Amino acid sequence: MDSKLVFIIDSDSGFKDLVSNLLQQEGHRVRSVADSDAHLFKTIEAEHPDCIMLDIMLHGQMGLDLCRKLRRQSKYNAIKIIIVSAKPYEFDRKRALELGADGYFVKPIQPELFVQQLNRIFNDHIELTFWGVRGTLPRCGADSVHYGGNTNCISLQFSKGPYFIFDAGTGLKAFSDHLMQRRQFPMEAKLFISHPHWDHINGLPFFVPMYMQGNEFEIFGTPHGQLSTREIISAQMDGVYFPIKIKEFGARVYFRDITEETVSFHHGPTVHTMLLMHPGNCLGYRIEYRGRVICYITDNELYPSDSSKFSTVYYDRLTRFIRNSDALIIDSTYTETEYASRVDWGHSSVNNVTELAHRGEVKGLYLYHHDPDQTDAHIDKKLEQSQQLLASLGSKTCCFAPREKQLFVF
Repeated sequence: MDSKLVFIIDSDSGFKDLVSNLLQQEGHRVRSVADSDAHLFKTIEAEHPDCIMLDIMLHGQMGLDLCRKLRRQSKYNAIKIIIVSAKPYEFDRKRALELGADGYFVKPIQPELFVQQLNRIFNDHIELTFWGVRGTLPRCGADSVHYGGNTNCISLQFSKGPYFIFDAGTGLKAFSDHLMQRRQFPMEAKLFISHPHWDHINGLPFFVPMYMQGNEFEIFGTPHGQLSTREIISAQMDGVYFPIKIKEFGARVYFRDITEETVSFHHGPTVHTMLLMHPGNCLGYRIEYRGRVICYITDNELYPSDSSKFSTVYYDRLTRFIRNSDALIIDSTYTETEYASRVDWGHSSVNNVTELAHRGEVKGLYLYHHDPDQTDAHIDKKLEQSQQLLASLGSKTCCFAPREKQLFVF
């Protein structure tokens, strides 16, 4: 990363020394600026720092007032503003982000996490992590160690704002363990359910952050007939299928029914949805964020073009939906041989998925939702088949078979 000039405006000398050392070790330049400096704006204009790090409770003026004043002047738009405060309250964090802050850290900071999060803000990357890549049923055993055996779950982390989680299969438990280890609470997340088949929701009762007060979650999903998303999710925790009921959640949990629509988030990504070819209502998601696009398409059946069930209208619409995406995470459950005996099961063959990715001019194809009967070796073979087909097509698309806990940055 290029060296950044960081202004630290804070009355806590111990904190300033700690952060200065951390930033300098990363190759950044640091300047400590007095919070009572009457010429603060002149100093900012003259030196134009890349980042201003300040406390909410400054002696000379409120930190949020300074944040507001900077954001009112377009010439300072490129400056990253980071609030670091001893105030852990959700109200203050949300208020800071609403006023234009790019991040909010609570003292005392965790040095390693602090540097990671700060670099994420500087780079404004999207971090995509796979927590479960299997479909239908988890798989365990020595022949599934490489790719992992958990079912559908991925997370997206942006430079600021809540986590975005897609599906709540058993991989959500691995994500829960990760969050508990890092202890970044309170936290906020948006959870998008593609559809309520078991392999997409049965990790949710084991997601520990939902039982913790102070956290906040909004769960999106498509209703089925008269059943709302809330009713569907709570049904698997009604005491018959699981001993702990949804009312035991300690976090604030909201439910939102969506169909085919566009959902926008303040200073964050835009999410488009599309109904997919799968039994019942199933949503695909297209996430757009500052010129980058990630598509999450599972479960979905692509009929072969020579099939009487092939729909040109649907295929063309799906192609437009995924076009030019940086990452297409898509159902590639079967080989060609396997698919021949599983038509109408609601899943796709790897060859049909590969051809779609090429036609949609996607940059990266991520094979996903593997059949539970497939070993690591079978997935390796599917990856090889897809890469060979892309090469024969002269495609610019790259193909990956992601593993559990594997991180990709966009």
